[in-house]
Amino acid sequence: MSAELQTAFADQAKACTTLGSPFMGRLLSLLAEDWPTRSRLAARCAAFTGDLGPASVSVPLRVAGGLHALRLRGDAALAAVYPPQDVADDPFRAAILDALERHDDFLTAWVESPPQTNELRRSAALIPAARLVAARFGLPITLSELGASGGLNLMWDRFALEAADWRVGPADAVVTLRPEWDGPAPGGADPVIASRRGVDLSPLDPTDDEDLLRLTAYLWPDQPHRLTNTRAAAGAVPAPVDQGDAIDWLAARLDAASEGQVHLIQNTVAWQYFPAEAQARGRALIDAAGARATQTRPLAWMQLETDGDLHGQGGAPILLRMWPGGDELVLGRADFHGRWVRWHGADCTG
Repeated sequence: MSAELQTAFADQAKACTTLGSPFMGRLLSLLAEDWPTRSRLAARCAAFTGDLGPASVSVPLRVAGGLHALRLRGDAALAAVYPPQDVADDPFRAAILDALERHDDFLTAWVESPPQTNELRRSAALIPAARLVAARFGLPITLSELGASGGLNLMWDRFALEAADWRVGPADAVVTLRPEWDGPAPGGADPVIASRRGVDLSPLDPTDDEDLLRLTAYLWPDQPHRLTNTRAAAGAVPAPVDQGDAIDWLAARLDAASEGQVHLIQNTVAWQYFPAEAQARGRALIDAAGARATQTRPLAWMQLETDGDLHGQGGAPILLRMWPGGDELVLGRADFHGRWVRWHGADCTG
């Protein structure tokens, strides 16, 4: 294993532990030290170039996702050492290394595709931001998501958001999100979705068994509530997700904006993976569309994307821009997996 790949595994192990998954920390730490260097999988992973960590290629998460897929498919040896089981280091190491050898072909093929978690708990940041958009404009919403994966976060209006003394969302919610909430209750108004659609380079269909396996395999095995939520959302009527380049797709969506509706763009932990030139083009397109926006055909853009966390606050900022006017609001911060939200909101009713 190269030094770069070993560092990627070790760094991802620390990150997963910080994000509440000691099992993933244990698994990736093991792989950083005990790697099958003569396998086809090792040769394929060695061929990846660039940043091998979560900011780009995410080799460690690809491998871990493949192992979890095998566990979800019923591999008995892995089931014996995966959560909820708690086994000693020696049998754990033996089972993992044995699985890497037995399933070398499967894992080599699996890592060709990047991770797609489609973490729907990020909707805990989208729901309160969208309520402000609904209050500001009082119009139905045309919803567009960039990097939508399986489209689960396109369905946030079907989720409830709940804390100790308040709840927003439908009574018959498909999923109820209960993040650790710091701040006032969400204000605004209940959004009405007129239409919704997303785009992804490799979209997944939650109603397809193999696609659902890929979505769930990237959920961490010692966080079963994430698996429960994803399966529940996948059982609802899916949102359509097109395959294509996000910025080309967005250009067409912006041109087709409807009178009497607010076009709401969203992206969560996706924009950061777009090439710099794509980001620049996307911003230019959105700014130009914002300049054309009117009170009867407004535009909004909400994001949960890393800012590098230079001040050690954790998570990512919840950003909202709205046109006409071009208001730029930082509404709070949220955990990358939606475990917590620090919300201060804004008055968007003027």
